[in-house]
Amino acid sequence: MRYNSSRGQINDFTFEEALFSGFTSDGGMLMPDEIPKVTSDQIRHWSKLSYTELVKEVVALFVPEEEVPREDQSSLIDKAFSRFTHPDVVNIAKLKNGLNILELFHGTTLAFKDLAMSCVGQFFNYFLKKKERHMVVLVGTSGDTGSAAIEAMRGLEAVDIVVMLPKGRCTRIQELQMTTVIEDNVHVYRVDGTSDEIDEPLKNCFTDAAFAQENNLCSVNSINWCRIMVQIAHYFYAYFQLCPGCDDTVEIAVPTGGCGNITAGCLAWFMGLPIEITVTVNRNDIMYHICTEGKLKMPSTMTPSLAPAMDIQNPYNMQRILYMLSNSNGKLVKEIMETFEAGREAVIPDDVFKKMKKIVTKSFVADDDLIKSAMARCWKENQYLLCPHTAVAAAYHYNTLVNSDVIPKRVCIATASPAKFPEAVTLAGLTPQPTPEIAALETKPTRYIDMNKGEDWTGILKEKIKEISQKRRSY
Repeated sequence: MRYNSSRGQINDFTFEEALFSGFTSDGGMLMPDEIPKVTSDQIRHWSKLSYTELVKEVVALFVPEEEVPREDQSSLIDKAFSRFTHPDVVNIAKLKNGLNILELFHGTTLAFKDLAMSCVGQFFNYFLKKKERHMVVLVGTSGDTGSAAIEAMRGLEAVDIVVMLPKGRCTRIQELQMTTVIEDNVHVYRVDGTSDEIDEPLKNCFTDAAFAQENNLCSVNSINWCRIMVQIAHYFYAYFQLCPGCDDTVEIAVPTGGCGNITAGCLAWFMGLPIEITVTVNRNDIMYHICTEGKLKMPSTMTPSLAPAMDIQNPYNMQRILYMLSNSNGKLVKEIMETFEAGREAVIPDDVFKKMKKIVTKSFVADDDLIKSAMARCWKENQYLLCPHTAVAAAYHYNTLVNSDVIPKRVCIATASPAKFPEAVTLAGLTPQPTPEIAALETKPTRYIDMNKGEDWTGILKEKIKEISQKRRSY
């Protein structure tokens, strides 16, 4: 198994090289040179496995034993999930009116990103310890990625982590989960911009190949292949919970912004899992238009919503999805993405769009009113709180019940705990239920640096990274 750029100009990465890479120098994102197929017999065998065992089976298909022996893979994954509070790591809540919620939020920061991020941290540590090497992890976040990355990397001697968060566009709890971590290797910037605007200086750092190599830059956004790889297991687990006999198709409704989870779902489909994916978005709805019209056009604005982690109008993982759908046509992906990034409308070719519709069969937009309505209905029927992101998928589910008595085999992915979003819970007319850990954040000291409009964000970032690298050279 080797890894190639989605834009076709950078090829033949090992898993280790892919793990430590962000955007490739041609602006692409790494993908496996082939997608392994899982037979129907394997699927039936996997249906009896725990979530942790499923992750191990998926990882083994993408990580060669000569790079990480299978026994080492197993122990790294066990360690990654050792801090999760649910005995099964993840859980499915089967609620009234066919609402099935896949709870992926039982990790340290109460978000689904803890699952993949904890594995990334373990693989980082594995390779860095072997080579006595230092690395700078560079992260842009719309809310949950930053805190999950910080928790996975804090205190590691061989890693410094630099996080950029959009000031005033995360919830207070999300921001505090990042700014209250006072560790020498954690550096947090509050940026006066949107999540999409933050992506530009990040990309500038990674596509400067000499700078990225000299400072050992790495990403743990869903740019990072390892995160996508681990998330594939979500889909197998969800499928088995609804279809233990492995004899039917299951629909999976996914709240999304940057499309990392959608990419993982498409990979699961190409591997042979009989699923259909429904893309659910908030009022920042570029993915709705991509899925229904086959067109990519950068919207002029991004509007803050009750689901802030999805306030993204540049679904950067889309190029990975196009790469799969076009049979690894890097030239085509490059043309589409460069047209889109130049601010022009890019049209997905008909044959590629038709294939996309076989996998991503539907899309749905939930504005703030629908989010609040779904949260309120779920509580009324089940005494079960939803986070606003999960409520986007639940709103889709409830909408399908209006004109049909038939309840399909469907799972809605829960990306975060409602305890992280008391403001949205209150606006839905409900009572927040904070955890003790969340409540304690208010009393902790904070540390961060502000980046203001008009400043050279790329320049500031590069100076900080060079300062870190010079300081850590002695590692």
